[in-house]
Amino acid sequence: MKNTIKLFVAVLLMVSCTAQEKDANDQWERIFNGVSMEGWTIKITGHPLGENYNNTFVIEDSVLKVNYDNYESFNGEFGHIFYNEELSSYRLRLKYRFNGEQVSGGPGWGYRNSGVMLHSQSPESMLLNQDFPVSVEAQFLGGDGHTERSTLNLCTPGTNVIIDKELITRHCTNSNSKTYHGDVWVETELVVYSDSIIHHIVNGDTVISYNSPQIGGGSIPEGFPLPEGTMLESGYISLQAESHPVEFKDIEIMKIK
Repeated sequence: MKNTIKLFVAVLLMVSCTAQEKDANDQWERIFNGVSMEGWTIKITGHPLGENYNNTFVIEDSVLKVNYDNYESFNGEFGHIFYNEELSSYRLRLKYRFNGEQVSGGPGWGYRNSGVMLHSQSPESMLLNQDFPVSVEAQFLGGDGHTERSTLNLCTPGTNVIIDKELITRHCTNSNSKTYHGDVWVETELVVYSDSIIHHIVNGDTVISYNSPQIGGGSIPEGFPLPEGTMLESGYISLQAESHPVEFKDIEIMKIK
């Protein structure tokens, strides 16, 4: 009986230690400090790495904002702000919202359009005039107050994925999310397992899943070093500026061991 009790206690201690170790590993880390862009790098089409052209990205009240107040018109200055650490398996969560009016000259599809790029090439490897990094995009879309427009869609600049065993080569695939009209904050989470499966989650609901992210399609920039079909096991994340004001906050990462 004593041996049984000792064994039971040992098992409890083992379970407790394992739980504590898991808690120590699975911690949310805030990667935007709310006061500076430390740890992030800006790349805007047609401008050198690190140049924040026309103060496209600004910080106010602990919010990272895409701002077009200093633009007379938009002329293809697509922007991305990259988190500097390369990531493989992780959970990313953040809140976004659209507001204001699209800048003059912005493309029609850019209305209330932004996103977060996953498994992206590094900002240093982008060409001067390259519009979008080779990556897998979780696309953020806002409604116009009338028509249905899903968010957390999948877009694939320079990449392909597999959905239900089918290689998806089209540029964008809609999620099954509802439409978010107005200037509301939308809670999002991306769950990324290296070159395996990726989930897009909106307000707690998984709205699209896919697997096997890989190089492919017609948007691969000239001289890109990875051949078509190369699996993407890791990369960078970046937030987009595509001609409509948008705000981001509460940006956190949990690395999956």
